[in-house]
Amino acid sequence: MNQLIEFGLGDKLKVKGKIHAVGIVGCGSVGQGITLLVARYGMEVVFVDTTEERISEIFVDLEAQLDDEINHWGMTSSEKRLVLSRIHGTTDFSGLKDCDIVIEAISSRKKGTMIEPRQEIFSKVEEVVGNDTIISSNISTLMISDLAKVLKNPGRAIGMHFIEPIDKTSIIEVVNGVQSTDEAHQKVMRFCQMIGKKGVCVHESPGNISTRMTIPLINEACEILMEGIASVSDIDLTMRETLGHNIGPFELADKIGLDKILKYMENLYSEFGESKYKASPVIKRLVRANYLGRSVGRGFYNYEDEKPVGNTITCTIIK
Repeated sequence: MNQLIEFGLGDKLKVKGKIHAVGIVGCGSVGQGITLLVARYGMEVVFVDTTEERISEIFVDLEAQLDDEINHWGMTSSEKRLVLSRIHGTTDFSGLKDCDIVIEAISSRKKGTMIEPRQEIFSKVEEVVGNDTIISSNISTLMISDLAKVLKNPGRAIGMHFIEPIDKTSIIEVVNGVQSTDEAHQKVMRFCQMIGKKGVCVHESPGNISTRMTIPLINEACEILMEGIASVSDIDLTMRETLGHNIGPFELADKIGLDKILKYMENLYSEFGESKYKASPVIKRLVRANYLGRSVGRGFYNYEDEKPVGNTITCTIIK
């Protein structure tokens, strides 16, 4: 059966200028957050990942996240079924053929900038999508222009940084590259509105706004912790209550992943050479000990079912 018919993404759904279907390449924690967000707002989502086994695992994860919402009275069972009916997984890039926007969201945990794998994905996407399709990347410390170099039409490339926690933050950083067109920019800004977010325009620079502001905050929180001024939980509590943050610096670091945080720090320090971006020894020690945050059940906090429990466990590592 033709994949597009199977996915329900045929030409009869296509109206020029409209956004009906979104592709996601790489459906880890960030990709899953974007997938659920888009599907909740009534659009079809096609995600591409490595194997059929991995696709099955992703659907298990997606169902678990929706079940958690049901348990907290945030969704009904019928709404869950409707959201899942809009999500389709494939290992074949051709499944993205009728997508209006495709977002690369592969894992950024590996060492290095990962520019080449992302460029390869951009090339593969451009081979199968239409001329009007936006090709995007959930970039934080990379430049969208570097990824767009491989495209025949680099003007279609726009960066979109979905800030974690994706389901709670109200903005998306929309990053214009050197050759990004006004038409592409306007389409992405419209997409942000369609999924209940406000697009914040950013001229490309490593770290955008949010990461450049967040990394020094996490580093300073680590400094306060190392000096013995306050505990992890009290530092988080103070930042939430006094500055109105949804989440404290240590909670945020655990959610993003300390290995990813370390990579962001290294990339920003390499780019700007400023001490505020230099990785804290606390972050380095935790990563070496494989205390990476929620994904492994331990970081600045202990976790059960990705929820913090008990006391923090960093005391012996910090010393």
